[in-house]
Amino acid sequence: MTPLNGAAPPPVLSAPWLNAAVPADSLFAGKIIVEDRVDSTNTRLKALAAAGAPAGTALLALEQTAGRGTHGRSFQSPRGEGLYLSVLLRPRAPLEDLLTLTGWTAVAVREAIETASGAPAEIKWLNDIYLDGRKLVGILTELAPLDGRGEAAWAVVGMGVNLTQTADTFRAQGLEGVAVSLAQAGHPVNPNALTLALLDRLDALARAFPARREDWLARYRAHCLTPGRRVSFERDGTLRTGTAKGIDGRFALVVAEDGGEDRAVSSGTVTML
Repeated sequence: MTPLNGAAPPPVLSAPWLNAAVPADSLFAGKIIVEDRVDSTNTRLKALAAAGAPAGTALLALEQTAGRGTHGRSFQSPRGEGLYLSVLLRPRAPLEDLLTLTGWTAVAVREAIETASGAPAEIKWLNDIYLDGRKLVGILTELAPLDGRGEAAWAVVGMGVNLTQTADTFRAQGLEGVAVSLAQAGHPVNPNALTLALLDRLDALARAFPARREDWLARYRAHCLTPGRRVSFERDGTLRTGTAKGIDGRFALVVAEDGGEDRAVSSGTVTML
């Protein structure tokens, strides 16, 4: 962790500290907001985006009362136990590129966690970060309605990182053996230091997207733990099983379906068996 003007990061998220610590040429410079409590950082930031907030607006909260995951699931967001962050991007790109943004984000988040904490995190297709075989981070990407050119005016990318939960915490939530925190895994990290690392990698993402897809795709493939695993997925309303073979050029998971042919799974829930 790098001190700022000789001072270590404070133990609790601090907008003044973060705004002073972020490099002046960063997309997020001067645009970091820390709230005490929100319903959902994604929900709040989408409203700001629709009202004209600039690209690079980053919203963090100490607590979410209605945190959201993919497919409408709730996301447990206990006060002070996780890092809840959403960022606003305004990429000018067609829908086919925007649909890969979650994969890009997984790369950025994994690298930031490794940089800030030393944790050897990996990616579980498509949008989860795993550590020691359990879920550490969830990622949710939401787009504005498409315009007449098939582009979205904004993208809000949200993430929740488990920081300090214990085995007892997860047991009480019914997540024992399913979720893990950085502290529980022996990689405690200051939330401000982790935020700086996340914003650094997300700034790199914004500068590279979508032109440097092959570079980010290679990094995704290098750290995705799903290929080679038996998986289940839903197709045409039916639960299917197969063996994950790899990641295609659009970040889709290629699955050799049992008794069938190869399928490129680009959305939905894939469960490792």
